[in-house]
Amino acid sequence: MNLESDNDDGIRLRKRYGSIKDHLFVFLEDASIPPTNNSSEQAIRMSTVFRKVTNCFRSQWGQDLFAAVRSIVNTGKRQGLTAYQAIYKVLSTNCSIFNPS
Repeated sequence: MNLESDNDDGIRLRKRYGSIKDHLFVFLEDASIPPTNNSSEQAIRMSTVFRKVTNCFRSQWGQDLFAAVRSIVNTGKRQGLTAYQAIYKVLSTNCSIFNPS
């Protein structure tokens, strides 16, 4: 942060990091916070593989359905649920996967 830049991109990057510098290394203070967003990247990996293998989706509703189901299954997985349990909870009227009871 002490280095000055004469490049527009460098100036913009320094300004951006300067405004959030107190939040950059929170993972060093709190062990429950991962240092990378690798779990998010892993969560969308299956969608990327599916898209490449099938040469994209054939309809918009198919794409939307796949994204919704993957979101539900991945959220359930993070809560220790199987895919079936996560989908069942979402379709259940008395509880929600997004607000566990």
